[in-house]
Amino acid sequence: MGVSGTGKTTLSQRLGTTLGCPVLEGDDYHSAANVAKMQTGHPLTDEDRWPWLDRLGAAIGTTARERGIAVAACSALRRAYRERLSRAAGVPLFFLLLDTGAEQIARRMRGRSGHYMPPSLLDSQLATLERPGADECALTLDAGRSPDLLVAEALAWIEGKRNG
Repeated sequence: MGVSGTGKTTLSQRLGTTLGCPVLEGDDYHSAANVAKMQTGHPLTDEDRWPWLDRLGAAIGTTARERGIAVAACSALRRAYRERLSRAAGVPLFFLLLDTGAEQIARRMRGRSGHYMPPSLLDSQLATLERPGADECALTLDAGRSPDLLVAEALAWIEGKRNG
């Protein structure tokens, strides 16, 4: 989880490969209307997000029940969004927040091509972000670190949670 440009897709793909499980890309579950709205530089409202979170959560749950585990990349910026995903999934979810400075994220966003999320929406995403509380099943990772280090840290935390 995290704002656009923090490396959610990269981390999720690497975790999926390491764990040998399916990876769901949250962006694929947005409606065409949501994508069009973001492409034109307009942030999504909660009303835009609820159906998207329900679709993605249901897909996570189905995949996890069928395969035993699944990895998903999703912004999940607010506690309410994480709770909605968890309810829709119907299975325990572990959240990894990729977090780093706004300047680094903006630089990443400007450097990528073919993504519908314009850098102009970064400020609204950062304003929406609610970092996980101590009572949430979540780990915050420094998105400025290498993907290999992030995978190792994430796997160690997940294993501790699963066996603890």
